[in-house]
Amino acid sequence: EAENNKNKDVQGIPDFWLTIFKNVALLSEMVEEHDEPILKHLIDIQVILLDKDPMGFVLEFHFSPNEHFSNSVLTKEYEMKCTPDETDPFAFEGPEIYKCKGCTIDWYKGKNVTVKTIKKKQKHKSRGSVRTVTRTVQNDSFFNFFNPPLLSDDPEAELDDDTQTLLTSDFEIGHYIRERIVPRAVLYFTGEALEGEEDYEEDDSEEEDEEEEEEEDEDYNPNSNNQAKKALVAGLQGQNPQGDCKQQ
Repeated sequence: EAENNKNKDVQGIPDFWLTIFKNVALLSEMVEEHDEPILKHLIDIQVILLDKDPMGFVLEFHFSPNEHFSNSVLTKEYEMKCTPDETDPFAFEGPEIYKCKGCTIDWYKGKNVTVKTIKKKQKHKSRGSVRTVTRTVQNDSFFNFFNPPLLSDDPEAELDDDTQTLLTSDFEIGHYIRERIVPRAVLYFTGEALEGEEDYEEDDSEEEDEEEEEEEDEDYNPNSNNQAKKALVAGLQGQNPQGDCKQQ
């Protein structure tokens, strides 16, 4: 609640959340031009932790009255599976995405940006006459975020690769909003948080370069046993499942 309350002071800043979405690459890729007038009405994002799931959470997107939909709040819920399989506990690799659930958006007539109408001409094979067929298809939009893949209620059900990829990407976005955007919204609005992330990325690349140089040096030192130590440690780690799930 403390993290959510921090953002109440900035609700009067015009385009506050839209600016954040456009500043953050992960989110800006999802935002289309037709989404922007709607996101101007986004006045707050709150994180609600689930009692039934120690790692589960709900993202609440609060909107001011607008001409696009009647909802005042749109929600996205994430549930995690955080216990080993009883039949094969040593195969446990840590918390897994169990399911995510969006919400129904009550669009006003003609305002749904998640669909578009296309017209195609069809020619009759025998008569040669032409008719125009109108179809409604999905349209790229940030608001597809609230319509994730439908999953089975069985936590043991297998997912196909495409669904798992979509789910993983979806959870990455939800987790990023929860862990980074909401607690540090003002810094993402000003861009200061982004500068910090770039610095960390540069530091990581420098560390990788140093490790590569060390490995090259070891090749020239026949007495070095660092490689053997690394292999041993890696082998031991591979024999043990990860520890208890902890809320990040």
